[in-house]
Amino acid sequence: MKQLLCWIIYNGNLPQQKFIELAEWFDREAKKHNISTKLMKNNDLFPSVTDGKATLEGVHHKHELPDFVFFLDKDVLLARHLEKMGIPVYNSASCIEICDNKSLTFQTLADHGIPMPKTLLAPMVFHAHENLEPFYHAAETLGFPLVLKEAYGSFGMQVFLIQTIEELLAKIKEIGNRPFLMQEFISSSKGKDIRLNVVGDEVVASMMRISETDFRANVSNGGKMLKYEPTALEKKIRHSKRETCGSRFCRGRSPIC
Repeated sequence: MKQLLCWIIYNGNLPQQKFIELAEWFDREAKKHNISTKLMKNNDLFPSVTDGKATLEGVHHKHELPDFVFFLDKDVLLARHLEKMGIPVYNSASCIEICDNKSLTFQTLADHGIPMPKTLLAPMVFHAHENLEPFYHAAETLGFPLVLKEAYGSFGMQVFLIQTIEELLAKIKEIGNRPFLMQEFISSSKGKDIRLNVVGDEVVASMMRISETDFRANVSNGGKMLKYEPTALEKKIRHSKRETCGSRFCRGRSPIC
């Protein structure tokens, strides 16, 4: 039986050791299951269109192509290019794209019976929001405090608790043309959230994160992780989450999906 070759792709421009350690951890686990692996940096690979065909250039372009790819990055163009070459990618490019954009995530999860805070997606602008009048209506609709989230961001960064209309307008001016959304603040969830990791149709791990010093529960902001046993309802909801991302390969990699 031919041994499968898997590329584990991670971002080569992130200096934090934890990202490399995560890739190395998956590498060790794959080898336990008789899967041949190769750790690959995304910036060692250049998606290329040569003679009208999708190919790869770069440091490793002469190496054997993998049977599949485990993608630990947000480089959607590279993920989509690998799929175009016929290489299965986990999670899929579509899933990565949806999960990386908070506005797109909430839009995708809509109409699937998943309880979510009331969410307003800010209009797209090319330079900055010159007309701030609509945001008075947004503030009236959501009330204060409200949560403002830039569409792109990780580890609780680019997420703000806004207390007044003046603070909201100042933050919108600061954000400029970067996409964002606004949500009603759920006081019962302040400094607390639950994460479920799903493989196939089974919840394989879960945790609760809490923070006593911040409205965000992110561990990188000082939060703590606790063991948590999900309820039957929470396990049932996860089916809808996995189906809405548009990819049968989604396995709960995103904080939301």
